[in-house]
Formats: sequence, structure tokens, C-alpha cells
Amino acid sequence: MGGTLEYLSGLLGGSGGHGHGHKKKRKQLQTVELKVRMDCEGCELKVKSALSSLKGVQSVEINRKQQKVTVVGYVEASKVLKKAQSTGKKAEIWPYVPYNLVSQPYVAGTYDKRAPPGYVRSAEPGYVVSTSQASGRHDDQLTNMFNDENPNSCTVM
Repeated sequence: MGGTLEYLSGLLGGSGGHGHGHKKKRKQLQTVELKVRMDCEGCELKVKSALSSLKGVQSVEINRKQQKVTVVGYVEASKVLKKAQSTGKKAEIWPYVPYNLVSQPYVAGTYDKRAPPGYVRSAEPGYVVSTSQASGRHDDQLTNMFNDENPNSCTVM
């Protein structure tokens, strides 16, 4: 029902076929999470006021202990990141995912001792590619599992 009303208001609001072009420009409500280096309340207020001034921002939440900033609104992640960096603070897109979403959280690419409790660094896209390339060697790993020359092999045999 809501989609129908938006469609009709787009048709009636614009002249000719401009209603469709306007609909493409509308941004989606999204949540952008950033990791921003903040040491004190002053840093926190500086970042919060800068991000709140962005057009389309509905809320800004800051967790200074985790160095995490959550921005909700009709914004683009790249613009939010640039605005956070313009404050002079080191900022990046939130690099962590919950621990339970990663199949191997202690692999060199994902484990990060600076990650907040319950989080690990999200796997890089290159990491996924390298594991799929290693699947050709999976057969070698199976045959070496029972090899007498392998010191880590199974001793069942």
C-alpha cells in the first residue's frame, strides 16, 4: 500500500515523466558504522556535531570505548566517512563482524587483538579468493592426513 502511494505521489508531484527520475535519486535509509579514534569527550562532541550536520542524518550514536560511531539516515557511507575524516580524526568503515558469523575467527586475516570483545576483523575479499584457490590442494591435505612422514598426521593407522 505504501509503495502505491509513493508511486502515485511521484506521478502527481512531477510534470511529465520526471517522477521516475526523482525516485531514482531518493536515498535509502541506511546505517553506517565507522571506527573513529576518539580519546576524550571533546573528540566525541566534535565528531558527533560534524556528522549530525550532514544532510539526511537522523541519528548519531557514539561508543567511545569501542571507538565506534553509528550513523542512521538517508546518507551515503563514503560521504559520512569523508565528513568524519574532515574532523582530523583517523576514521574508517567499521572493520569488525560478530565473532559467531566467521567460520574461522583465528585465521591470520581475521583475528585482531584490538577488536572489541565478541568481534573479529571481517575477512577481506582477497582472502576468500585465496581459500577457494587452495581448494585444489584439499585432496593433497586429505592424502597427507595419514602419511607416515607427516608429523601432524593421524596416528590411527
